[in-house]
Amino acid sequence: MTPAPVCPLAARHTGQDLIKWIALISMVLDHMRLAWPASADLFVLGRLSFPLFCLAVAINVSRNPRGELFTCSNARYLALLLLFAALSEVPYRLLGSSATFNVLVTLALGLMVAWGVQHRTLASLIVAGAALVAGYLLSEPLMYGFYGVLLPAALLLALKRPERFLLVPVALCVASNTRSDLFERAAQLEPFAILALSTAALAPLLGLALFWARLPFKVLPVTQWGYWFYPGHLLALLGIRQLL
Repeated sequence: MTPAPVCPLAARHTGQDLIKWIALISMVLDHMRLAWPASADLFVLGRLSFPLFCLAVAINVSRNPRGELFTCSNARYLALLLLFAALSEVPYRLLGSSATFNVLVTLALGLMVAWGVQHRTLASLIVAGAALVAGYLLSEPLMYGFYGVLLPAALLLALKRPERFLLVPVALCVASNTRSDLFERAAQLEPFAILALSTAALAPLLGLALFWARLPFKVLPVTQWGYWFYPGHLLALLGIRQLL
């Protein structure tokens, strides 16, 4: 009997794990305001989360051998994002964020667009095109909208050619906040809005700097338990809100 193929595991990267930890922690701090309104100022730190999650996606895609889209690791990656997007939607809605889908939906579409940039085969371009169409049509209910769907691909380009594409994800991180009133408030020189937009703009630069740096310490790996963390932290915040 021929053994089933085993998906190869990528080597750990300290910078990537640190990026994931900052993304997870800033996400929790951001969502705390939904359970504890007095912590609303943590929204500013929360602007780090989505760009860093997108960077983690881009780093994973950059490790794909060019042209090898249909692999078990890619299938597993997309399947886990979609599975936990479905598992997280109910607690996400119950927490009071019913205006959009949870962020894993945006990340799944962004992953497919990044595959098109990485592989540039007919199949990968069809997958990326379908994701772009879905992102455009679903822009309103998608967290971070159509610009958010483009961000992993933009970060992938920045990883490959920073001298040419470094500022593209910066612009997209700012543009993905256009559906809020942050721009209007920043135009009125409101410090909170200026700080929030500045944090969003700097987030991809911070993440790329951490990834490229030679870090002299070890970081606890963020493995597949990170998928469970997303619905888990939403349920925990629901419990905290009930207690408060």
